[in-house]
Amino acid sequence: MSDSSPLPPVRLHSEAELARAALAAPLLSRAARLARWAGPDTRVGAGGELADDQLPGAAAELGLAGDDAAAFASEAWRVAVDTGLVEIVDEEEGTVTAGEDLALLTSGAPQDILAVWLGALETVLADASVPDLDDLVGAMDEGGEIDLSSLDWDPEAEADFLDGVLGNLYLLTVGEEGPGDGPVPLPALAASMIVPDDMGEPTNDVLERVSDAMMRLDDQFRLLEPIGIVDFQPVDEALMTEPDDEPAAFDDTDVTRYGMVRLTPLGLYGMRARLLEAGLTAPAVGELADKGADALLDGTSAFPPAAAQAETEQWLARREPLPAARELLAAARGADAGAPLRRLRCQQALSLVGADAEPALREVLDDAELGGLARVWLSEHGAADVPVPSEAMVFWLTIDTLAAQLAAEGNSAELQALVEGLAQQHSGFFAAAWRVEHPATPDVLEAMGRLHPDKKVAKEARKAAFKARSQQGG
Repeated sequence: MSDSSPLPPVRLHSEAELARAALAAPLLSRAARLARWAGPDTRVGAGGELADDQLPGAAAELGLAGDDAAAFASEAWRVAVDTGLVEIVDEEEGTVTAGEDLALLTSGAPQDILAVWLGALETVLADASVPDLDDLVGAMDEGGEIDLSSLDWDPEAEADFLDGVLGNLYLLTVGEEGPGDGPVPLPALAASMIVPDDMGEPTNDVLERVSDAMMRLDDQFRLLEPIGIVDFQPVDEALMTEPDDEPAAFDDTDVTRYGMVRLTPLGLYGMRARLLEAGLTAPAVGELADKGADALLDGTSAFPPAAAQAETEQWLARREPLPAARELLAAARGADAGAPLRRLRCQQALSLVGADAEPALREVLDDAELGGLARVWLSEHGAADVPVPSEAMVFWLTIDTLAAQLAAEGNSAELQALVEGLAQQHSGFFAAAWRVEHPATPDVLEAMGRLHPDKKVAKEARKAAFKARSQQGG
């Protein structure tokens, strides 16, 4: 995906809600507790890690017990150091003190808290890309050094893989055709990174790679869940075979046993922040609410229908109906390539305004670009004395509507049905349509030639497109 390609807009919770979720994330909560626990007698190693003799006390402070208590305490301490909740005062003596950012968790604004959480997220993501401890121990040479080459581990590739998985999970969550807030099966997520789009039946080699990726993700999501980015149901351990710990053959009768994951509202916020930092266009619903109608119509042009409506509703909520309608109509004018889709979005926005918009629509009845749109709106709302449109206005509005649909949906099945219906209802449509003085007329007629299944009708459309292009001097 190119940096200029906008992602579907995400609906975020309020910053106050997200900040509360960040503070409740188990790992950040533990890091904050250790930062408050640390004192003059707390000692750290050269890398800022807690000294071994400090780990039992840290684990006890967190109420942790068992074999993993020290590891959990060590992880929480590392987050505290990396996020500035703890500062190393003297590297040689290994002394620490509470960091300036610790106060932000209790007295900072929601944005401050979320900034600390984002720092913690980066630490956890980096940890999730590292091989597990058993692999690292197995890769040690006789001198106690880790031989990375023996691990078959590429740190950059591993980080990119996890970023790609989380990016796909984000797309599935914000896309209107995805599961939304629902969980995604781990095999499907792994396959989205491994199986080529144009592959029909995956080969055994590809399936084995998907299985390996699925188990790797199982480990990684277990690490990510405590920071609050995902809700995760791990792979059922009963699926593992005794001899070689390989996952059993995939059975889609109960896909939940293979692991399920979803981004939390906090996770959506975190992923969007990372996507923006990477230079991608990742809009959020509500960003256009305080901008002009031109920004609204242009900004929602690439939005899926439900997201466009949600954005428009927020925009309208801040304005009086009649002035808003006038502003929308003014922004819908234009002969540029994006104008038809702006007018379509304008029409959709005006449908949300209600009867209060009627005076604004009557004011543009004689407008060459908006008169047809106005008549449609007034008729749909049961207004009286709606003037009958001229034939020229009907054809202009038809071309404008088709151009908008083409820009919004491409060669969709819905557009094909619309094209077939037009050609069937108006036997002389193409003979008249090529004369329509609309900048998009040639392109629309060419599209009709591509989309219509009847070869004879398609040929008529292409001839009309040629005439239209000749008429416009191109």
